[in-house]
Amino acid sequence: MSVPDYLQCAEDHQTVLVVVQPVGIVPEDQFFKIYKRIASVSQVSIRDSQRLLYIRYRHHYLPENNEWGDFQTHRKVVGLISITTCGPAKEWPQTAERFHGQKEVYSSTLYDSRLLVFGLQGEIAEQQRTDVAFYPSFEDCSDVEKRVEDFVESIFIVLESKRLDRATDKSGDKIPLLCVPFEKKDFVGLDTDSRHYKKRCQGRMRKHVGDLCLQAGMLQDALVHYHMAVELLRGVNDFLWLGAALEGLCSASVIFHYPGGTAGKTAGRKPSISQPADAGKRHRPGAQEVLIDPGALTANGISADTSTEIGRAKNCLSPEDIIEKYKEAISYYGKYKNAGVIELEACVKAVRVLAIQKRAREASEFLQNAVYINLGQLSEEEKIQRYSILSELYELIGFHRKSAFFKRVAAMQCVAPTIPEPGWRACYKLLLETLPGYSLSLDPKDFSKGTHRGWAAVQMRLLHELVYASRRMGNPGLSVRHLSFLLQTMLDFLSDQEKKEVTQSLENYTSKCPGGMEVITLPDGLKLPPVPFTKLPIVRSVKLLNLPVSLRPHKVKGLLGQNMSTASPFIYSPIIMHNRGEERCKKIDFQWVQGDVCEVQLMVYNPMPYELRVENMGLLTSGVEFESLPAALSLPAESGLYPVTLVGVPRTAGNITVNGYHTSVFGVTSDCLLEGLAGVKSSGCLVEVIPSLPRLQLSTSLPRSAHTPQPMSKEELSSTVSVQLFNGETQQLTITLENIGSEQIETLELTSKIVNTKEKVFGEFLSWELEEASSHLPLKPGQAVTLAVSIKVKLDFSGQESLLQDLNDDGISVTGLPISSPLRQVLKPRSETKPVSSESGKAEYSHVKTLEAVLNFKYSGGPGKVEGYYRELSLGVHVDVEPSVFFTRVSTLPATSTRQCHLLLDIFNPTEHELTVSAKNNQDLVLHASECQRLVTFSTSADDDTTYKK
Repeated sequence: MSVPDYLQCAEDHQTVLVVVQPVGIVPEDQFFKIYKRIASVSQVSIRDSQRLLYIRYRHHYLPENNEWGDFQTHRKVVGLISITTCGPAKEWPQTAERFHGQKEVYSSTLYDSRLLVFGLQGEIAEQQRTDVAFYPSFEDCSDVEKRVEDFVESIFIVLESKRLDRATDKSGDKIPLLCVPFEKKDFVGLDTDSRHYKKRCQGRMRKHVGDLCLQAGMLQDALVHYHMAVELLRGVNDFLWLGAALEGLCSASVIFHYPGGTAGKTAGRKPSISQPADAGKRHRPGAQEVLIDPGALTANGISADTSTEIGRAKNCLSPEDIIEKYKEAISYYGKYKNAGVIELEACVKAVRVLAIQKRAREASEFLQNAVYINLGQLSEEEKIQRYSILSELYELIGFHRKSAFFKRVAAMQCVAPTIPEPGWRACYKLLLETLPGYSLSLDPKDFSKGTHRGWAAVQMRLLHELVYASRRMGNPGLSVRHLSFLLQTMLDFLSDQEKKEVTQSLENYTSKCPGGMEVITLPDGLKLPPVPFTKLPIVRSVKLLNLPVSLRPHKVKGLLGQNMSTASPFIYSPIIMHNRGEERCKKIDFQWVQGDVCEVQLMVYNPMPYELRVENMGLLTSGVEFESLPAALSLPAESGLYPVTLVGVPRTAGNITVNGYHTSVFGVTSDCLLEGLAGVKSSGCLVEVIPSLPRLQLSTSLPRSAHTPQPMSKEELSSTVSVQLFNGETQQLTITLENIGSEQIETLELTSKIVNTKEKVFGEFLSWELEEASSHLPLKPGQAVTLAVSIKVKLDFSGQESLLQDLNDDGISVTGLPISSPLRQVLKPRSETKPVSSESGKAEYSHVKTLEAVLNFKYSGGPGKVEGYYRELSLGVHVDVEPSVFFTRVSTLPATSTRQCHLLLDIFNPTEHELTVSAKNNQDLVLHASECQRLVTFSTSADDDTTYKK
């Protein structure tokens, strides 16, 4: 026997073997449909008996294995069911002949046979035959199961007669010597009359009867016969059959202790009716082997007196003893080179029993022994089957990594060099089954949290083999997916050279088949989830950016509390505050505007040892329609944190959530969700998008300035203008307002505010007429309107008298001062000061005062105005004010009337320009640069009606 049955288990020893085979040409699907119905009759309750007969079906069985039927009767084909199709009646003789030829193959062991004929109709089909059943079609065959039950009962009758015949003590008859095929040549010429030979014959026959009893449902009788066979065979050192007797004893004990079976099948066996009532008390570690006296066996089998003792299961092995006897039996099998298959199957049976007993370490020892059993020259298919079964058995006892090892060996065997047509699909399927054993899954999410599980080097080797197998299968898309998974999950374990090699391979594959985010479904239904490259590049923080100050929307103050006021009638509600707190954690406290470009800043870095090119990087959002504007970037090798700004335009209003970003790296498109990124800092990803608002752009007639009015910032001002004026001078500022948005401007307001000055300003610093500009509203997109703003500066420079003391002597009277420029007068130098020169005089009067103000334009329109939003645009105004004239001395002289007087004014021009001073009822006084003159005017009051002009 050269082909082991790896599916065998201990309870198979009580089954009878029935082969189901097709005769002639039978459609495969129809054959297995009928075979499945036949195999459903796996146990039959025998009429007029409390016994059950178990049946084991095979659709393929080697005749050479049948030759071992005397050694273990469950290996003997005792039943044959043939399935055939027959159309015309003339085909029937040929079909019957073929059926007869099939029976001849197993004729030496066959008890009974049946032929199921489908499609034949007519006189032949109407004949009543026990061994043939006719059916019009494969669909019209309702009584197949009933026919099979009748067939099994006929097998039982033959089995029972053989059991009684062999168990009967026929004194004087010579007991035949049962042999296995390779023994026959060894017994030629032996002395058949020797005591040793007779004991051997008795022992082997006793073991054979035990097999028949076990098949016939007489468990306790079988135990007795096995015990007697063990004693007889041990005495004559018949080790091969002693091993078989011990294995039979183990099988019977396993059937007694584990009525559900050890094969791990979903449908467990029904407990035998003949089993004793105390079957629940099976696990008795201290149970002893109490042998029944051989004299208790009568001509009719076992006497009634001993059957009561058998009922107490005194001959049944304890669970611990079962394993010991298995070890002993296997050791005896190991003495015979030709019994390798028997030894291997015994190991498999013992492992299944140990798996139920949860004794994994001992089971692994049996499996290790099975690995080294030499079965001679095996075909590649047989090697694949052997390694696959070893893998399944290791899995059964919980040795997952060992199971994966043998599964991988089986996979490699599928594509061995000696196979003319390598089975890459089978190899790939087996490799996939090894993944759990190596702590691998096909879902990258399993590798995103916690520490890495498993041996990375082994996992990478396995992933490389999956890539290669999928390529040889002709599926480059599968290769891309596995290679992407390798790069994403094993990046930390790859050397720089390996990173380079993997990425080059990936680019080669993606040039033929780009990688995407679709789920790949394999033919067997297994789904491969997408592999986003969240580590290429690695993102450390995500921040949603507010709009520029000039574009930020503002809510009309009167509308702020409308929604909140209806939330609760109470001033404070802890429930509402709690809910608001949760909302605050999610929602950002600024708004984006529909139609305007919005920005999200990512801090990323490149973990690769070379430059990383990221193409088509954009945002993934939900909630509103969003147009992402992709970007391309190139990150230097092993860069530090690098800011990347991704932009997009929301096209509708509502709440938008930034879920992540998408990239294209090495030809693989990835959708990276923030929830799946470990260690990413985020201030929130939910922001409100309000309806669209217009956009205003302003330009001015005055030059721009670098000055920024304090405490304003550059971000708060769209621009700043600067102008230099003399005190009392007026300047026109022309502002052009252009609507550069997509909504029309419906409202426009202008306010001003003087900032950062301690000077007292007389009159209006900034003044304008808004009616002309407002008349052009609504201002459509692309249109512009101009607005004139008058800048008028009036400041008090009267605090500068102390600067003039160097020009005059305190003792000189007003009348003594010549009416000429004081700069031309020769003055007494003061001891503590230097003579005043023309240049120094100019410097003394060059003090400049600064005025700063902000013009604030408030405008709105479109859907945003309906919702109560507006925008603000600010213009900074910076004015440097220089003094234009100083009154250095003022005095009065009596006039002709007590109500009138003469006012004497010493006027100094500190500027570099010529100016004219005009007074009421006087001629104009012309002052050159840095010149001082006296002006006499007639006044009726203290009013000074003096004006000046440059």
